[in-house]
Amino acid sequence: MTVTVKVLLALALLVSILIPFGAFAAGEKSRGRYKTALGVNAFLFFGTMLVCCALFFSGNAFAAEETAAAANSSAGMICMAAALSTGLSCLGGGIAVSAAASAALGAISEDGSILGKSLIFVGLAEGVCLYGLIISFMIIGRL
Repeated sequence: MTVTVKVLLALALLVSILIPFGAFAAGEKSRGRYKTALGVNAFLFFGTMLVCCALFFSGNAFAAEETAAAANSSAGMICMAAALSTGLSCLGGGIAVSAAASAALGAISEDGSILGKSLIFVGLAEGVCLYGLIISFMIIGRL
């Protein structure tokens, strides 16, 4: 794949993120507008990612570069797996921490003696992120 195609794909990905953000930031911030901007952002982002995957993994291999491409493809998939394990576990951990921490702060404001118990639940939610990071280190260790 040529450099110009890679640059165009990177620009398309950047535009797919910036257009919905600009549309959201330009006006009144309401819940419906936020959901619409988030939906458009997800649609454009995943659409761009599908096009990128279709172009990058099109199956066009040249005879001289076939073995090198196979090695690079497996290394790329290993790095992608490590990135996904870290990213998705941190996304889930962030959602869990947001729910646990807000509930813990509400409970602590009513009764200060339950600080230790509430911190345990927040720590358990953060543990999900650490498990994803450990798994990504194990995946990269196989590289």
